[in-house]
Amino acid sequence: MIELVKKAMFTGVGMVALTKDKIEEVSREFVDKGKLSEEEGRKLMDELLSRSEESKQVLKEQIEASVKSVLDKMDIPTKSDIQKLQDELTSLRQMIESNE
Repeated sequence: MIELVKKAMFTGVGMVALTKDKIEEVSREFVDKGKLSEEEGRKLMDELLSRSEESKQVLKEQIEASVKSVLDKMDIPTKSDIQKLQDELTSLRQMIESNE
């Protein structure tokens, strides 16, 4: 029974969209209706929370990679590029001031 519940949750709702409160609510409903024991309900909740966090991390990494790819294609300077230029400007100013 618990495997069927897991499969339904994993396929029916995107794991990223599941919040802790929603996962707890679904687990409680199954326990209250007698479809799962307390122990099975806790295991289900723990597994769903774990998978939800994993899905969120994967999605975050995919978004970061996509954003980086777009920025690379747009040829926008990075923060470190700008810092290098600022450092060079500071160095040049110091050279000019020391020559005056």
